[in-house]
Amino acid sequence: MKKIYLKLTAFLLLSSSLVVIDAHGANKELSIDEVMAIFYQRNLDLIAAQYNIGQSQADAVIASAIPNPTFSFQLSELSGNLNNGASATGCSQSPGVSCGPAEYFSFSQLLEVAGKRGLRIQSSGFATQAAESDFRDALRIFSNMVRHAYYGLLQAQKNRWLAQEITGHYQTIAKANRLRLDSGDIAESDFLRVKMEAVRAESDLDNAQTAVEQAKAHLAMILRWPEQSLTFEAKEQWPEVKDIGQNLGNGQLIAKALQQRPDLQADQLRAAQADKELELAHRLKYPDVTVTAGYARDPSNNALNSGFVGVSVPLPLFYQYKGEADKAAVNFNQSRLVAEQTELGIRTDVASALATWHSTDRIVRRFEDGLLNDAVVVRNSAELAYSRGATSVLDFIEAQRSYKNVMRDYYSALIARTNAYYDLAKAVGVEPANDKTYFSHNNLPN
Repeated sequence: MKKIYLKLTAFLLLSSSLVVIDAHGANKELSIDEVMAIFYQRNLDLIAAQYNIGQSQADAVIASAIPNPTFSFQLSELSGNLNNGASATGCSQSPGVSCGPAEYFSFSQLLEVAGKRGLRIQSSGFATQAAESDFRDALRIFSNMVRHAYYGLLQAQKNRWLAQEITGHYQTIAKANRLRLDSGDIAESDFLRVKMEAVRAESDLDNAQTAVEQAKAHLAMILRWPEQSLTFEAKEQWPEVKDIGQNLGNGQLIAKALQQRPDLQADQLRAAQADKELELAHRLKYPDVTVTAGYARDPSNNALNSGFVGVSVPLPLFYQYKGEADKAAVNFNQSRLVAEQTELGIRTDVASALATWHSTDRIVRRFEDGLLNDAVVVRNSAELAYSRGATSVLDFIEAQRSYKNVMRDYYSALIARTNAYYDLAKAVGVEPANDKTYFSHNNLPN
């Protein structure tokens, strides 16, 4: 577990050094690694998960503790004459001479039998390991949640860029149409149709800007960073797809997930803990022994100074801890059931995530295999033909709309594939590599 903390701390120190917001209010582009670093620094849920580990470690210390011995002191035979003329060897036997009261000093030590302490230690060890697995599971779930919010913001930014591009195209066409209208080259109805589309494009841009601000606010809320919600943007950064098992069959990938998922490991560890608790409950019927040894100064005895030893054992005649054993058995069965349910959930998660990955990957490949280039070529050809009067305004508007729809669908497909990649990694229980590639709208076909 210490290795996990050291790696996480090193990651935070390295990444946090990169997280700087422009003091003059300009938006700073943040990478996914920088966003993750901010999240780990500020998220209270992860801190709470660490406290659970500390509590389990404290419980382990308590479970391994050996019972402390008990010291007792007793005065007896207190009376007016205080053993005057006592006949015990060592006392002054002269009449009227007090030999003092009887004094008893003793130490008692509880000795646990039947391996109860060892079972408690094993049980607490499983509990600590389960808490550590819970912490890793929290990292797995929360990291994926942050990534989804990050790429949701990136999708909103890409849609805004698309709206800006289309708005710019319509503004350019509108200026050219004004000159063509003045020269009688186009009808006023065609001019108005293009103008109306330009207004719609501006409305789309306003909506896209609103979506960006909402996505920023959502990500800032997850990061617990509301004061900076308007001062950052997501960098156009896409994960380089690594081999996380997406080329394996369902059975092999499920087997891999069952070995690696920390939530299943935590449930299995709690089942092992419950098994130890059940065994401990059965051994409670074996009574522990208390050994007592001491020193006595008793004038009423034949010898003034003497020692004594004793043993005490509770007799389980009326109650033999059947209730504790039954309760532990119920807890053990419930723990096993939870682990089995988690395993079934993992099988479903992996199968669904793998199918989603293959589907989204195929969709993106269809776009990149020619559909993107076709949309750009059709849009540019329609603009050129319309500017020369070789096509109708309806064909021009339809080409613009087709381009917008194709590009928006492409951005959605990219985000869906990215999320599917991280969802698959989450389902399998692996952390994707941090290697990234970059995609920019400047790389689109002309």
